[in-house]
Amino acid sequence: MNRLTPDEKFSRKQKGAAAEEAAAQYLSAIGYEILERNWRCRSGEIDIIAEEQGRLVFVEVRSRNTRLVQGTPEESVNTRKIQQVRSVAEIYLYMRRHYDGSPSFDVISVILNNDLSVASLNHIKEAF
Repeated sequence: MNRLTPDEKFSRKQKGAAAEEAAAQYLSAIGYEILERNWRCRSGEIDIIAEEQGRLVFVEVRSRNTRLVQGTPEESVNTRKIQQVRSVAEIYLYMRRHYDGSPSFDVISVILNNDLSVASLNHIKEAF
């Protein structure tokens, strides 16, 4: 009989959606205005685009389960991911807004319990 372990109860997509929802709720609670979620173009996706005190913020959300076998969520933001987010942000700025200031690139790391509740959330402002 194939039994799912507690970590396999939810799909990767469900875990990602739970982490992004937690991040969006957190940002809203601290005064950010969520402008876009999961904004996509050919080059990729930005998890959350928000505005805080007139500044545009592109947010990459990374999550892991409580076991951290693969390392922390922050450690998964590598050079390739940074370049991709910056590239997609440039396209967003070109297509959607004419923004004069310099945007911020934040990372929110979320550690999820087996039931998809949040064990911890860490907001790294201006991460890259």
